[in-house]
Amino acid sequence: MIWNRIGAILAQQTQNVEDPTGQMIKMLLMFAVFGVMMWVLMIRPQQKKAKEHETLMATLKAGDWVVTSGGILGVVVAVKDRTVSLRSADTKIEVLKSAVSAYDNSGAAKDSSK
Repeated sequence: MIWNRIGAILAQQTQNVEDPTGQMIKMLLMFAVFGVMMWVLMIRPQQKKAKEHETLMATLKAGDWVVTSGGILGVVVAVKDRTVSLRSADTKIEVLKSAVSAYDNSGAAKDSSK
């Protein structure tokens, strides 16, 4: 008789099964947190950089010192729809606007020291 009671008590304790709905909610919350982390760490900085590049393309004008993605430093001579003409040393080259990666203020300082 005592063994039956002990068996019943042990059977009640081993039937501690977690709720499947709770497990699914925990999993969905974990995926949501992971998705937010991915957006904050990877997607948002890329969007910010693309927006800055778009502003750079829109504000390009003749006389600006720029650096291309290939590492060419030069002065903007003319701006067209898709291209930019640069003067670098004694050479005039035409590159796509998307190849201009940044302004270069050090070139302007060199020009003013002459």
